[in-house]
Amino acid sequence: MKAYLILCKPRVVLLMLLTVWAGMYLAAPASLPWALWITATIGIALMSGAAATFNHVIDQRVDRLMDRTKKRPLVTGSISPLKASCFAIVLAIVGFLVLWLEVNALTAILTLFTAIGYAAIYSIYLKRATSQNIVIGGLSGAMPPLLGWTAATNHMSLDGWALVLIIFLWTPAHFWALCIHRYEDYKKTTIPMLPITHGIPFTKVNISIYSFLTVLSSLLPFALGMSRGIYLISAIVLGVGFMAYTLRLQFSNHDSRIAIKTFRYSIIYLMILFVMLLVDHHINLLG
Repeated sequence: MKAYLILCKPRVVLLMLLTVWAGMYLAAPASLPWALWITATIGIALMSGAAATFNHVIDQRVDRLMDRTKKRPLVTGSISPLKASCFAIVLAIVGFLVLWLEVNALTAILTLFTAIGYAAIYSIYLKRATSQNIVIGGLSGAMPPLLGWTAATNHMSLDGWALVLIIFLWTPAHFWALCIHRYEDYKKTTIPMLPITHGIPFTKVNISIYSFLTVLSSLLPFALGMSRGIYLISAIVLGVGFMAYTLRLQFSNHDSRIAIKTFRYSIIYLMILFVMLLVDHHINLLG
């Protein structure tokens, strides 16, 4: 059971679900029904777990070459590729049916396209085709807030897409910092990650640019009237911290050590940013 859970990348899915919940609560015109919250969470989590499992199946040969991934279940042989594929198919079918029957068709279809975008288009093609793989493919990983939005409203909106934009711009800085830390790992593979194809100095410049764009986009919820002062102050403070880490990486010679700190802070940054969206929204409702 532990091996199957690892295939679903639970920590990644939990962070995604946090952004889903933010989208749901910000979109809900009134109080959000518990039944809708539960079914949307279950459906999106199952389909996300399915996409993550397919990613394990597709990347198993690459995973054998990297220290970071060589203990994954498919690499160690604790689960066979066939069993993992069947597991992913069951998760995807159940998740899709839950969303289609208990939430709405729009959310079910968007979640399906998001899962296909990550498991197939990104994992099979983009990841190996271009050094901009994480930028182009990042849209799939950025979609969860919009899925939450459509789950609550059954339609898409500019506000929902603004939340998507934050994660879309955050992803390159987040992932490229990890790539710098794991530079020697990625050199063992044929995956054209930006630090390998264009060098670490060029990558650090791009990390700084994307982190700055992320901080700017994080102000959109306030600018669009989705949040108020509590969120704005939080976004500014968190953004200053994010820029401090990326600029420190930019001008540091200790690339690997500062890069992993930047990577870890980027996770904390996104998590707290969306938590503060929820806190701000809740306080405004009480007010």
